[in-house]
Amino acid sequence: MKQILDQFLNHLSVERDLTANTIESYRRDLSGYLNFLREIKVDSVGAITAEHVTGFIASLSRKGLAANSIARKLSSLRGFHKFLAAEGYCDLDPTGTLESPRQWRKLPGVLNVREMERLLKQPARDTLLGIRDKAILEFLYATGVRISELIGIKRKDLLPEVELVRVMGKGRKERIVPVGKEAIRSAERYLQEVRSKLAGEYSEDVLFLNRMGRPFSRMGLWKILRKYVNQAGITKRVSPHTIRHSFATHLLKGGADLRAVQEMLGHADISTTQIYTHLDREYIKQEHRDYHPRSKMKIPSGMERNR
Repeated sequence: MKQILDQFLNHLSVERDLTANTIESYRRDLSGYLNFLREIKVDSVGAITAEHVTGFIASLSRKGLAANSIARKLSSLRGFHKFLAAEGYCDLDPTGTLESPRQWRKLPGVLNVREMERLLKQPARDTLLGIRDKAILEFLYATGVRISELIGIKRKDLLPEVELVRVMGKGRKERIVPVGKEAIRSAERYLQEVRSKLAGEYSEDVLFLNRMGRPFSRMGLWKILRKYVNQAGITKRVSPHTIRHSFATHLLKGGADLRAVQEMLGHADISTTQIYTHLDREYIKQEHRDYHPRSKMKIPSGMERNR
């Protein structure tokens, strides 16, 4: 079974062209699955039944794994068993009739427009790193790209004359994303005044460089963001993904088409984008609660409302 797993992982790399991180996630999920099968004396992929799969899922639940983590592992199992059936290692796919565990969909945190503007004003305009950081924050908010996507953007991907950028997303799917005038202006100033001073032997063509002239790590960008969140006096928990959530929410609040936002975010399924429509409604209600004078009035204790 170990050899078959290696064949499957090679299939993901060569034929499906998945990223190394995604393949490693499959490896971890399926190694745990094969360990479970060995423990219950199942030593052939052809002998695996739906009961064995549900037994594995139940064992994960007993360990306290969250529903979304279990759903991800079940997705890995489905891909593995689909491969086994297609390659003739077994006659049936035992995962075909299994349902994913029900998951709660949490609304992501966002910054409102005022908070976002306050954050964007924090980097110094007269220092090399401040000019760079301003360009990074403007770029994140203007495009809604994931942090992993931002790290991989090259200078050649930025098309300032048409205000667009090429982005390599999940599954190595390329998309074209608009970039606003302010982000273009900040990026061009960074390119003209700063990047050449940071660039070194290992810079290659990467757009945004750290102070050592290397591509950023996720943690490096997270630290920069945290610095400016603290400077802005924002008490919410903010991550680079919060900027992405804010980008989508503000677009929809302004009347943007849902499918256009889906395309910009790089979502394969529009249902993933639809969560921002719920978020927008919650945002509007919170704004009303915070700023409408009648919403702030307290009902005297003991009063009851008649229907």
